Amino acid sequence: MADHTSRPSLDRIQIQRRLNEVGELITRVEAVDIETVVQVSPAVTALQAGIRETLIQCFGENTPSYRIFHNAGYLHASGDLRGANRKVIEDWREEAQANIKRVLNLLREVQLVLRGDLAEAEQRLQSAERSGSPSGPLSRRVFVVHGHDDGARETVARFLEQIDFEPIILHEQANQGRTIIEKFEAHGNVGFAVVLLTPDDEGCAKDGDLQPRARQNVVLELGYFIGRLGRNKVCALKRGDLELPSDYQGVLWETMDSGGGWKQKLARELKAAGHVIDGNKVMDA
Repeated sequence: MADHTSRPSLDRIQIQRRLNEVGELITRVEAVDIETVVQVSPAVTALQAGIRETLIQCFGENTPSYRIFHNAGYLHASGDLRGANRKVIEDWREEAQANIKRVLNLLREVQLVLRGDLAEAEQRLQSAERSGSPSGPLSRRVFVVHGHDDGARETVARFLEQIDFEPIILHEQANQGRTIIEKFEAHGNVGFAVVLLTPDDEGCAKDGDLQPRARQNVVLELGYFIGRLGRNKVCALKRGDLELPSDYQGVLWETMDSGGGWKQKLARELKAAGHVIDGNKVMDA
């Protein structure tokens, strides 16, 4: 029976993550002591398993692409050195050296394939940004709107990266002579937005008492992404005690608690918006 299994569809951030993993594997293989290859050490056994797992994540299991590269997961020389004479031992060392070279060559070919995939993914993204419309799978780019709470911003950004999303933070993007609103338009082609409502300002109605509130630019950007993406693709995380905008009824918000419960809630909303979420990565983050 013909094999019609196809490679998994990876987005730009996932491809880059796989590229990084392959680069780390190459470094580890280059550092392998040939004696550990000859003597079938646990460290080399674990390295082989890591290579095979990464190849499956890159190409899927039992796909034509995986079968091309699956021999990269075999480093050990064959045989048993116990009682072997010097000639046999030298032959096995030569085999081990050949195995290391073969594995390195295969992993470098995997890098070339992934770099080609990454270039295609970036071209699709640029085309979608120019047209102003989504193309292909739902974008895993998530815009992070924030005020002055740098700790909250970094915590959310790192969590998104750990669950295979690409956080977009406006001040990290090149200005290229553009105004703030032009930067929003250029980088707003995202699949979701997280808005951090933190008590960075104070305000009140005329003759009222001052109350903590989010910065006005955060409130503006909140409205911008609700209009651009729809309410179901915007999640606000409220940290601390602050006044919420009066027109915010009906828009999702969650408390950014110190215990990390907000991570499961945010993952749940991302999933409800159509994204695929790895529950194990959420638990480990």
